[in-house]
Amino acid sequence: MNEFVFHNPVKLIFGKGQLQKLSQELANYGKKVLVVYGGGSIKRNGLYDEVMAILKENDMEVHELSDVEPNPRVSTARKGAEICKEKDIDVILAVGGGSVIDCVKLIASAAKYEGDAWDLVTRKAFAEDAIPFGTVLTLAATGSEMNAGSVITNEETEEKYGWGGPFNYPKFSILDPTYTLSVPKDQTIYGIVDMMSHIFEQYFNNAKNTPVQDEMCEGVLRAIMDNAPKLVEDLENYDLRETILFAGTIALNGFLQMGYQGDWASHDIEHAVSAVYDIPHAGGLAILFPHWMNHNVNVNPARFAKLAVNVFGVAPEGKTQDEVAFEGIARLRAFWTSIGAPETLAHYDIDDSKLDLMAEKATVNGPLGQFSNLNKEDVLSILKASL
Repeated sequence: MNEFVFHNPVKLIFGKGQLQKLSQELANYGKKVLVVYGGGSIKRNGLYDEVMAILKENDMEVHELSDVEPNPRVSTARKGAEICKEKDIDVILAVGGGSVIDCVKLIASAAKYEGDAWDLVTRKAFAEDAIPFGTVLTLAATGSEMNAGSVITNEETEEKYGWGGPFNYPKFSILDPTYTLSVPKDQTIYGIVDMMSHIFEQYFNNAKNTPVQDEMCEGVLRAIMDNAPKLVEDLENYDLRETILFAGTIALNGFLQMGYQGDWASHDIEHAVSAVYDIPHAGGLAILFPHWMNHNVNVNPARFAKLAVNVFGVAPEGKTQDEVAFEGIARLRAFWTSIGAPETLAHYDIDDSKLDLMAEKATVNGPLGQFSNLNKEDVLSILKASL
């Protein structure tokens, strides 16, 4: 494996009834709080009222920013940063899924930066400080509750980029599976695809001697695949929600990636697609990732075959490594289809009219990926196969 330094400062508070610890966590940072959330699901499931009651009991001065988009926009983060500056906010609370948390990460840093928030996303500038923030998670998907990554869309320029930094870690994250019980089926499916994709991105690396990491990745994938179909058919099952919620956090909190660097080209391609068409991120991944796999089997057939055997149960006897690899990819596609994930870009009414534009956006900063470098023609090939 490669040399590495691991650091994750997030305080994870997991389990039923843990929202009651919110007051003691916020007390560490001050009295003026900005509560950030999305389209209103936290009001429908009662979480909003519970959070506000806790804040009121602790005499917090509360300000709000609502309607964070599923693909969070820099314009929304700018609004949040302005509120923080005008109201001298002490601490920010993200209540929602990964999109809300990603937006808050930019708000927190932009509030301490004199330039435009988009500068931080495009790395024209780097955050030197940030307002502390915590999260109350309502969706198992991105892992943003326990990492320093964030993905932001600029709707004016049709750009979407991932970015991160040391100030992007939440101070604490409260994960109560109870608040994921009301997540609808489509969002549940997207979350499952997203967390599996995060593990695949890490699994496909070029490091040597990673048996422990491989076993962890494969084990989490098997646990997700064992429980996901049951959850899709039983959305209010607490135990299943608990398992999937924890899996989403483990999938992208850095634990699985010690000792190597993952690929992430599929995410970059999807970011280009959803920047142009504003489709659900995980829906795009469900369509694109198997085609990325098919495109890259020749890079390391043994790696794909290992995944096929250990995760997808492909019997290798009498088959070449390529045959085993492609059968594993086919089983991944079949699994995602079986739980209701989309298969083609046509599902979102995307045709071939903007393929070149998306490929150009995906490769604007050069070739993609660590496992395999993809140029614009490679990306075009993957997009065409995904139609």
